[in-house]
Amino acid sequence: MTASIEVPSDGPDRTAELAAALAELVEVGDLLILTGDLGAGKTRFTQGLGSGLGIERRITSPTFTLANRYHGRLLLHHLDVYRLDSLAETLDLDLPDLLESGVTVIEWGDQISEVLPPDRLVVALRYPEPVDDHLDTDRIIEFAAHGRSWADRLATFACRIGA
Repeated sequence: MTASIEVPSDGPDRTAELAAALAELVEVGDLLILTGDLGAGKTRFTQGLGSGLGIERRITSPTFTLANRYHGRLLLHHLDVYRLDSLAETLDLDLPDLLESGVTVIEWGDQISEVLPPDRLVVALRYPEPVDDHLDTDRIIEFAAHGRSWADRLATFACRIGA
């Protein structure tokens, strides 16, 4: 079961606002996969999600550390798998334990989709087409619910943000 919505964002602040609104609906065990080109706003999205979870510590890209952990209303695991060389390296992430203890956000998670649980929310940040007609900060954010746990919550989220 896959349901999706697309929402325009006119800049990093709007991207963070959308993520903060989504934070009201996340639960322990949730997996969010963030996709998009370099600089599309994946880390900014995670910062907004963290803000919505009451995380006060600055959220930074885990590109070089691979994983960061933040404490708020829920524990937030923020991973970036861009630099992984093989799927075998995902075993070191210990995803089952991460999923049991909090919300897990994986930047570039589409690269390891074969080893991820099927129940997840995929958040794709992309530039609108044609690019020439938009500002550099404009994005389209697609939220796609995969599996049962996100289908109803995505509908609730769409109502809350007016999508």
